[in-house]
Amino acid sequence: MEYMSQEGYDKIVAELKEMVSVELPRVKDSIAEARDKGDLSENFEYHAAKREQARLLGRIRFKQRILEHARVLDTKRLDSDTVGLLAKVEITNLANNRKMTYTVVSPHEANLSEGKISIKSPIAEALVGKKVGDTVEVKVPAGMLRLRIENIQR
Repeated sequence: MEYMSQEGYDKIVAELKEMVSVELPRVKDSIAEARDKGDLSENFEYHAAKREQARLLGRIRFKQRILEHARVLDTKRLDSDTVGLLAKVEITNLANNRKMTYTVVSPHEANLSEGKISIKSPIAEALVGKKVGDTVEVKVPAGMLRLRIENIQR
């Protein structure tokens, strides 16, 4: 089972709809066009279009499986005292007193440029279940981080 926000669920539904209604027909047209050019054994365009179709069908199946197992969480029913899924957490790196704000999301919604980190990331795993004022140590590829939780929002 995959828990996610309504926003993340809607985004995956939109991506799937785009792939099925726009990208897949375009690829099928490319295959038909390449097939009309003759000998398929040496037709590069045909083989490239078939590879693109296989890749696209794989992505479509992956997104469908995500949606089959997805459960949208109601943020109003989640505990706001501790860090958990869909919590917006303000933390301070104690080594340089730099403040950062992240939202803990499902792995399928993670996007660092939007400030969304996967619940399966080392930082989120260390923060889950902690409260405001708690200090955690996180082992990351660059070494150890000491982080203090400043604020938690839902």
